[in-house]
Amino acid sequence: MAKAGASAFGGPHSETREAVFRKHNAETLDQTRPTISTGKTSVIHTKVRCREITESDVEKIADLLTRGFVGRSREYWMQGLRRQAFRPVPEGYPRFGYMLDNDGEPVGVLLLIYTTRKHGEETAIQCNLSSWYVDPAYRNYAPFLTKVAQRHKDVTYLNISPAPWTWPIIEAQGFRNYCRGIFFSVPALARAPRWSKIEVISQHAKTIDGLSPDETEILTRHARYNCLSVVCRTPKGTFPFILQPVRIRRGFIAPPAMKLIYCRSAAEYAECAGRIGRLLLRLGKIALAVDANGPIPGLAGIYTERRGRKYFKGPHRPQLGDLTDTELVLYGP
Repeated sequence: MAKAGASAFGGPHSETREAVFRKHNAETLDQTRPTISTGKTSVIHTKVRCREITESDVEKIADLLTRGFVGRSREYWMQGLRRQAFRPVPEGYPRFGYMLDNDGEPVGVLLLIYTTRKHGEETAIQCNLSSWYVDPAYRNYAPFLTKVAQRHKDVTYLNISPAPWTWPIIEAQGFRNYCRGIFFSVPALARAPRWSKIEVISQHAKTIDGLSPDETEILTRHARYNCLSVVCRTPKGTFPFILQPVRIRRGFIAPPAMKLIYCRSAAEYAECAGRIGRLLLRLGKIALAVDANGPIPGLAGIYTERRGRKYFKGPHRPQLGDLTDTELVLYGP
């Protein structure tokens, strides 16, 4: 979960449950600020409350995030918010997340990205706790954002971008890591399987031979998010992958690289690495960063635990190698 200027900290709702929550909001989350005196005769009473972000708030939320994250442009935030505005969201869950509202003005924000995931025959809800910022004058109200955002016991919450200094704090909050580091692989050094080929998937593809309709939709949707969606066909089967361009800076060196956003398993990536690597070389890319808990057998590369740790809290352990529909895709690296 990306943060700026502050410390870290089964199924859709029915209408009745949502109504109960809204009543709970009104009763427990509206917090009257201390009275502010502006002179001998004038006194201002203001009220801060935590509420859902609506589409009408988007412009002001982008302004707030731009103010909080000095390295990100306003267009960066608007692009991500527009993508959130049009993507499917599980019924009964917020589309954008929550904000601290001070007399109609946002002074804090926590972006949430809800999606559904299949766990065997069960459909579960997953929530990516994304960018978080609270104006300095309102930091005392920051806990209301995290309290509301993590209230559902049947939801699996993800934090995929924690700063290393926040790791102990996150673990103290009940989160467990499911990814300990990153394997920086050089796939072009792997042998390409005989009788194999790789195919780049267009965002307009209707069907993909060898893939289910669900996986086809995932690949085409992420192609629309400017990811590189491919399938590798070998005598062993058809294997889907989604990659995203990134800049991995080490000191003054920033080698051209890609991030593996989706694969079914590390074994499938190892099987197709040689073919993927040759495609990446044609695109001017050398390395492919893969979420991992150790080196991937049979592949050349470097494994590190100095970065890349990812956490979850909830009933379902996330699949390693699946970052689809997360902040990394919707907003960018």
